[in-house]
Amino acid sequence: MYNIVIIVEISNKKINILQMASSRKVIELFYDVISPYSWLGFEVMCRYRNVWNIDLKLRPAFLGGIMQGSGNKPPGLVPNKFLYMTTDLHRLAQYFQVPISPPADPFEAMFEKGSLSAMRFVAAVQEREVGGDKQVEQVSRELWMRIWSQDKDITQPASLSEAAMKAGLSASEVEELLKLSTSKEIKDKLKRSTQEALDHRAFGFPLAVCHVNGKAEVFFGSDRFELIAHCIGEKWMGPQPAAAKL
Repeated sequence: MYNIVIIVEISNKKINILQMASSRKVIELFYDVISPYSWLGFEVMCRYRNVWNIDLKLRPAFLGGIMQGSGNKPPGLVPNKFLYMTTDLHRLAQYFQVPISPPADPFEAMFEKGSLSAMRFVAAVQEREVGGDKQVEQVSRELWMRIWSQDKDITQPASLSEAAMKAGLSASEVEELLKLSTSKEIKDKLKRSTQEALDHRAFGFPLAVCHVNGKAEVFFGSDRFELIAHCIGEKWMGPQPAAAKL
């Protein structure tokens, strides 16, 4: 009699776990480390991945391909937008508690150097990582820290190596990833991710794609979190959800 009750209780727990897992909403986050606004969106979504009932899928892609494919023009190329962006990023860094400090020469960093090699490297990290995306998260963050907080390069192999090892990868892993990042396999992987973002009508990053009841709801920018929460039936508790719970 007791054994039957225990089995039923365990079965119910299993059912509840399965029901909980099936009700989780999938959110894909397309981003590029060249974009400071992507960094804001990235950090907030990472903070909420264990607060909201979601499966967050990180989707590194190439912003240059998005601009070309959509016919959009980066804000840095429009003088008034560029001036506004400088002030805007300072305010947003304080609000979101993300240590953004623009490089001394943003034009050189964003448009002359770019992020193609960096995003291929992140794509390589994702290709090799097993059982989650912690390495992708940490490497991406270290690359953002380099360009948007420390005014350091993210294009050279030595720069990518330094960021990856700071994220916890070994020297041998980094060496393998650097080789992989120049392969056709990874170039095609990054192209596919970029094209998928374009298929969602992307014109910039960050781009959050919420999959709800078989439908993809698309949100652009780092100022749509209240709408994302409403879309997936969750509550927005500000940029620091842990602090909001205290």
